[in-house]
Amino acid sequence: MRHKGSHRRADLEAVLAAGFLCHLGVTVDGTPMVVPTAYGTEGDRIYLHGSVASRSLVQAPDTTVCVTVTHVDGLVLARSVFEHGVNYRCAMIYGVPRLVTDPEEKLRGLRALTEQCAPGQWDYARQPSRKELAATALIALDLTEASVKIAGGPPDDGDSPDAELGLWAGVLPVVTTFGAPLADPVLPPGIEPPAHVRDREGRVLGEAVRPPAADDTSM
Repeated sequence: MRHKGSHRRADLEAVLAAGFLCHLGVTVDGTPMVVPTAYGTEGDRIYLHGSVASRSLVQAPDTTVCVTVTHVDGLVLARSVFEHGVNYRCAMIYGVPRLVTDPEEKLRGLRALTEQCAPGQWDYARQPSRKELAATALIALDLTEASVKIAGGPPDDGDSPDAELGLWAGVLPVVTTFGAPLADPVLPPGIEPPAHVRDREGRVLGEAVRPPAADDTSM
């Protein structure tokens, strides 16, 4: 379904900005693995984080990987099972990543990753020690080769013979929101969540982007 695809850089950035969890597809010792991990973006690259003991991250720089970020926006419930579907936004990024070894870039990448997950948290919390940095693997992947697919809208069978069946059809939206902050049970009384944490309560994770034009192929 090429009409759902986009190579617009703005659409790629919108999909990446809307989340913080990706899936890394990598081949390790001849066996494919798909690993969920947090990510952060800075400029023309995406950073992925993990432990130095993670085989998928440590070996990823030796091979081409595929990183996907997906947001499900709704279930499309049609009049026939054949026409059912999902409204979604998905980005796929391909390339050969590199292991980040420069200390300054590693800190920038970890900051980007932390701020992607919880904006404001990097400056609020204690930052990594030298020992913690040594125990953390960070890989960088350029956004040069990437594509986006966006599906939205109602069922496609509104003008088909199935429209005469008298069945309900439409979209059941899927919305992810942040709940109320839950304090650590051992936290001393009087320590309240910082503003950047409180402000996220009730907020929707991510926002929909416009469907791409059929002839839109620019990245």
